[in-house]
Amino acid sequence: MLSRCQLYRFEALLPEQVELIVRAALDDGERGLSHGQVQLEEGGLALLAEAAHGDARVALNALETAVRSRGPASPAAPLAISLDDLRDAAQKAPVTYDREDAHYDTISAFIKSMRGSDPDAAVYYMASMLAGGEDPKFIVRRMIVFASEDVGNADPMALVVATSASRAVEFVGMPECRINLSQAAIYLALAPKSNAAYKAVEAAFADVQREGNEPPPPHLRDANYPGAKKLGHGQGYKYPHSFGGWVEQQYLPDKLAGRRYFSPLRGEEMKMARRLREAKGEDHD
Repeated sequence: MLSRCQLYRFEALLPEQVELIVRAALDDGERGLSHGQVQLEEGGLALLAEAAHGDARVALNALETAVRSRGPASPAAPLAISLDDLRDAAQKAPVTYDREDAHYDTISAFIKSMRGSDPDAAVYYMASMLAGGEDPKFIVRRMIVFASEDVGNADPMALVVATSASRAVEFVGMPECRINLSQAAIYLALAPKSNAAYKAVEAAFADVQREGNEPPPPHLRDANYPGAKKLGHGQGYKYPHSFGGWVEQQYLPDKLAGRRYFSPLRGEEMKMARRLREAKGEDHD
């Protein structure tokens, strides 16, 4: 059976193509609905194909809604879904989710709502995407990026929550994983925001592209391969643990010595930066 993510990339389907996809959803024991234990009233496939208007996800959503409202099915008693059941299900979920504009517009609104610390809007747009047939894996991938790009070390747990939601999507799947996604989206929306990690790596990339790959200073280079010590590699390196955890020495390449990429903004990263200042003896408060 075609996945919803695959369906997303297709143009409008013919009614008979939609019927084939719905029939596959009914018969597929691994990824479909009850391995043939759901029976549609005659004309049900045609009704779903007509209601889909060329988008098989609409038909699958209506079918899934009808089954949930009447289920569960069992081998002993196959679930009979009437035309009225299907009509009612199609009317309950009038989701419109165009293949291009709505896809990009809705994920954009989802990200910007979390960035703006609005959990209600974030959950709404997430629900809109899921109801429209968006692959939950796509949504959670964007949340993982957001956790580092927009929250970062202001709340390091954000990345843990987002990656845990990704695991839940893989392990639980729809429809239950929508709850895990909701929990993660709310956490990310309410987390303190910092793009310091994003700005740091962008600045570092810019220097690499402009200056090339500058070699590290000799005392940081590997001294274990043959001939390395003769080149002075590793000489003068100060092992931080021998100095209480921090010791003054140059880490960046010579041409970039003193360059700053990371500037803490808020939340936990401010505490991290304060600990470093204390280790350096710079914080006397």
